[in-house]
Amino acid sequence: MDMDMDMGTGSCQISMLWNWTTIDACFLSKSWHITTTRMFAGSCLGTIGLVVCLEFLRRVGREYDAFLVRRARLRYQFLSNCEQPSRTFSEEEGEMSPAPCASTSRCKDATPAAAAAPPFRPTLAEQLVRATLHMLQFAVAYFVMLLAMYFNGYIIICIIIGAFLGAFVFSWEVIGEGVVGNDATAVTKCCG
Repeated sequence: MDMDMDMGTGSCQISMLWNWTTIDACFLSKSWHITTTRMFAGSCLGTIGLVVCLEFLRRVGREYDAFLVRRARLRYQFLSNCEQPSRTFSEEEGEMSPAPCASTSRCKDATPAAAAAPPFRPTLAEQLVRATLHMLQFAVAYFVMLLAMYFNGYIIICIIIGAFLGAFVFSWEVIGEGVVGNDATAVTKCCG
């Protein structure tokens, strides 16, 4: 049984088998109907760009998480380096309130090798940003997967090229202490 859906000349050719179709190929909808080689080249470049965008979103997610951890460590370091603040009298409110740890005489010497900060939970706003980044990654990855399901050899090669270029640019980061895992191993988030 033939799995191709060839509806004649000038119509969409959608194949459920490996193919190298360029002209009259359709991707995702009838409106994405390739009628010229330039359109196909643009689709290939767009596919590469989409996968590079996915790698960019992954990097932004990693950087944002690292930012949150660094900020939490700095807060913990600052608070743990301060002794119990003295209490001051507020004339306006008529009550005692803690004085800020602004004087260096009340603060211990800060060392960069201070105790590691305990784990923390992001605030609601921070988690909203994290969830939005994850949603965008998921949506773009799903769109790339749908493109791959057309089994067009050129599009699959473009997906691979985009993954290479995106990883080359956006995973070029410092590797060493403090790096727990490589996000590149968690591409599917299930087998890393």
